[in-house]
Amino acid sequence: MNKPRQLDSDAPPRQRRGHGRVTLEEVAQQAGVTSITVSRYLREPQRVAPVTAERIQAALQATGYLPNKQAGQLASGRSRIVAAIIPSIANSIFAETVQGLSDGLQPAGYELLLASTGYSMEREEEQIRALLGWFPSGLIVTGRHHSPAALALLRAAVAAGTPVVEVWDLPPLAALPGPAQRDSAQSDIIPQANFTQVGFNHERVGRAMAEHLLALGHRQLAYIDSGVAEDYRAHERGAGFQAAVRAAGAAVRHVTAPKGEAIAMGRLALAGLLDGKRPLVSAAAFANDHLACGALLEAEARRVAVPEKLALMGFGDFPISAQLNPSLTTVSPPRYQIGREAAGLLLASFDGGESVAQRELPWELQVRQSTTRKR
Repeated sequence: MNKPRQLDSDAPPRQRRGHGRVTLEEVAQQAGVTSITVSRYLREPQRVAPVTAERIQAALQATGYLPNKQAGQLASGRSRIVAAIIPSIANSIFAETVQGLSDGLQPAGYELLLASTGYSMEREEEQIRALLGWFPSGLIVTGRHHSPAALALLRAAVAAGTPVVEVWDLPPLAALPGPAQRDSAQSDIIPQANFTQVGFNHERVGRAMAEHLLALGHRQLAYIDSGVAEDYRAHERGAGFQAAVRAAGAAVRHVTAPKGEAIAMGRLALAGLLDGKRPLVSAAAFANDHLACGALLEAEARRVAVPEKLALMGFGDFPISAQLNPSLTTVSPPRYQIGREAAGLLLASFDGGESVAQRELPWELQVRQSTTRKR
């Protein structure tokens, strides 16, 4: 066996000629082991004796060695990358899902390659094509709505052996009571097959939001929808909300918030629901908490008592929602759990496990001061 070289932890990585990469053989020589042992340590460190592992780790740090992922992918026929496409990196509701994905994948040796569509179907199509060019082991997309070309790419990926998971929503209910069983946003749903789906039913959430307000005695209600045309989950919640209100024989307004910064748009939406200082409805549900928070701020500025004169509720259960005065009634979705579950199903599929068509996760109505009158 080669005698280990003296390791100098303060020495900078050596400069290399040519491509500049330190080789696996040089790491092995530095650690006094074989290249096979170093390779085994990089793949399965638990299979290497602790003393040997310490020497290899010290050699890796001293030499600045970086594994050639592309070469490993060519040798194994599988990358250690999972690609994910979300609507927005800035939105914390999706950030928690990304964290769940990362936490689920990293212990198994997979890294996450992330892209954001900005709620654009055209952008999603471009990103699917680009990400599949990296030959990921799996692909995670947000939602069930895709352009025909994007859908063709996803189906081709599945046919070629790359599993696809759609996260955050499940298909709408087969039927809802009342005449508004489908709103226009549902007309472009394309039937899909072979994709695992992890999430929950947004029409059912919208119906639960309406039922909460109806149970409190409200008969004049409004749903303030997202101003983003491709925010299909918000539109589905709106369809469920309106259907439940109409089925109860109550009146409902459907208002689309202006496009723009959500809290500011929530303030504008609330102003549109007022006749002077008199609310035109007694309760309003919003597509997300940011819109609802804006409405709460505007109601305070206009001295409209919440919930005595106007009950308000949102969706998302953002951290600020519980800190407002009054605190905001909202729906808490399984943001993190969606990511963990999607990661687990992907890993199971890599190991030849049984494929799962749908996995429905629970959400929770958080009833707070903005809808319940003070006693």
